[in-house]
Amino acid sequence: MTRCSKTLFNHTLAAWGGHSDLWVFAYASLIWRPEGNVVETRRARIHGYHRALQMWSRVNRGTPERPGLVFALISGGSCQGVVQRIARRDVPDYLQQLWLREMPNPVYDPRWLQAHTPLGPVQALGFTLSRRSPNFTGELAPDTYRQIFRHSVGRYGSTLDYAHQTHHQLRSMDIHDRALGKLLALAAAPEAAAYTAAP
Repeated sequence: MTRCSKTLFNHTLAAWGGHSDLWVFAYASLIWRPEGNVVETRRARIHGYHRALQMWSRVNRGTPERPGLVFALISGGSCQGVVQRIARRDVPDYLQQLWLREMPNPVYDPRWLQAHTPLGPVQALGFTLSRRSPNFTGELAPDTYRQIFRHSVGRYGSTLDYAHQTHHQLRSMDIHDRALGKLLALAAAPEAAAYTAAP
């Protein structure tokens, strides 16, 4: 863990405070591959951020030579996912493992988000990305997406597999991410095609 990542970890741990269980907002791989022992899961929606496959990944789903992409919460709109509750006694160890997975480099901005669930709102830890970050890709050209899907692989597998598994899990929960669906259709297209991301 780098010094900056360790600082963010300590700030997050201090903000949690140790007095209650921890909620984490999962919007991509944490949904289908949770970290540690989750004692409760609820469907949830947050406002003010949306899920977007617009963050460079040079470790988990790509390499420095051939970067891949991972999802991040980008400002604007809303996002459906789940919140996962971690028992208070497990939180310090859980956060250590989560940081090793999500923050090998301090790219994400950890934030406390209000997540709306069927049983009421909870404050949940979420991983956001600033549009000013050098790791924010914005919308890429169709052929760039296609090359990334075909060739980018990191320590946890390929960008394409990651996108497919996230899409499958969202669909199984009746969550329809139109922008992701269009990207995956683009990846399967034999030739370049016009692509416009959903808002």
